Amino acid sequence: MSPEPAVLCRGITKEFGSAGTLVRALRGVDLEIGVGELTLLVGPSGCGKTTLLSVIAGILEPTAGEVSVLGAKLERMSSGQKVRFRGANIGFVFQQFNLLPALSAVENVIVPLILAGWPRRRALPKAQTLLSQMGMAERMHSLPSKLSGGQQQRLAIARALIHEPRLLVCDEPTSALDAHTGHTIMELLRAVAVKSGRAVVVVTHDSRVFGFGDRIVSLEDGRVTSSQRQKPFENEAVPAGAAAATTTSSSPGA
Repeated sequence: MSPEPAVLCRGITKEFGSAGTLVRALRGVDLEIGVGELTLLVGPSGCGKTTLLSVIAGILEPTAGEVSVLGAKLERMSSGQKVRFRGANIGFVFQQFNLLPALSAVENVIVPLILAGWPRRRALPKAQTLLSQMGMAERMHSLPSKLSGGQQQRLAIARALIHEPRLLVCDEPTSALDAHTGHTIMELLRAVAVKSGRAVVVVTHDSRVFGFGDRIVSLEDGRVTSSQRQKPFENEAVPAGAAAATTTSSSPGA
């Protein structure tokens, strides 16, 4: 039997506004996202990629349709239940990093654990280990402003992984990076998806990174126009720290 998909969308529509100002961002989207895969959502600006990602992550309510994430039906959850579900199961990586400028690298990483009620004395060693595995050992006490774009994105990924989420969603994670750094980040995300049994979903219009996906889902005008499985690039250049950070599924900080 095939394993249950990490994400299952059926007939998803999303509308904004009303009457004469109605905008249909999603128009009956059906989508399955497998565990252990990196799925790319691609398409032109305004086609519904980020809206779909937000629906999958439980940030936006669909106007119609059903969304199942990790076996849980989001439409059956209250707002509070969704917040707790996201905190326990979903990691977020954004284009602009969204790091807290007054906190050091390691302090940024422990934020999800502190919000989940972890004492600082337990959270810090876990974050330090994860940052070391991601090649950031020498920069963990630096402020974000002292880090390069690629280092900031690695930091954002570490923060997204610190609570060991089963689903990682990324909105344009390479668009602000040069080609080499963007490839390094995608290699890291591939290692996260394949070696840990997570599902990783990346919204991108950066054609330079299309080859890293196990599946490319194309959207246009709020609809899925194609879903193609492909053999991704061989990860010959995956940084040692990236591989080490994803050798186990139960404890990325171990």
